[in-house]
Formats: sequence, C-alpha cells, structure tokens
Amino acid sequence: MFEEVKKILAKQLRRDPETITPESDIKKDLGADSLDILQLLMRVEDDYGIVIPDQELAGFRTVADVVTFLDKQKTV
Repeated sequence: MFEEVKKILAKQLRRDPETITPESDIKKDLGADSLDILQLLMRVEDDYGIVIPDQELAGFRTVADVVTFLDKQKTV
C-alpha cells in the first residue's frame, strides 16, 4: 500500500518518489497544501472504493498515517 500512496503523491506533488518515505510529513516535507491533500484523498477514495470520514482527515500527518488507514480499510 505504501508504494501505491507514494506513486500518487509523487505524481500529484511532482516529487521524486525516492524522496518519499513512510515518515515523510505530507505538508512539511512534501510541500502539500490543503488542496493537495484533499485531491490525494479523493483519488484514494476513487481508486479503493472507500470513504474517508472527515474526522480521520485531521489525523493524517505523515504518509504512514494514510497507509495505516488504508490497510485497516482493506481488512474491514
């Protein structure tokens, strides 16, 4: 799942995928703004057929936060 999220982020933010790690802070390290994060999450929702509740959005700080949430959704 990390590789999938990394590819989406790299493309959306025009970043070298090799610079993105699970510990990367989406805003501070990758330079994403609120619109970038919203677009990322909309893409993830579309690709994986899930809905990300608003209260979960507030908790997404690092790439690992997004991956952990998606991994949990796959087991539900």
